Amino acid sequence: MKELELARLKWRCRRGLLELDIVLGRFVERQYAGLDEAQRAAFDALLDKPDTVLWDMIAGRKEAAEEGQKKLLEKLRAV
Repeated sequence: MKELELARLKWRCRRGLLELDIVLGRFVERQYAGLDEAQRAAFDALLDKPDTVLWDMIAGRKEAAEEGQKKLLEKLRAV
């Protein structure tokens, strides 16, 4: 992954909730490079969600509609 792309991704992971900053930042550092294109697209779609919705999904209080997002959320929870 190019340095500029990684910087943009990290910027998108900066959220209004500190908990999201921590989880998303760790995920990008530890797991993102190993994702395939479909998983990266699912992650990008998750980043489009509002903070409270995304946090509820990561915390398991809300379900993702797409199967790819469900699997990605499992990875996010494991970080």
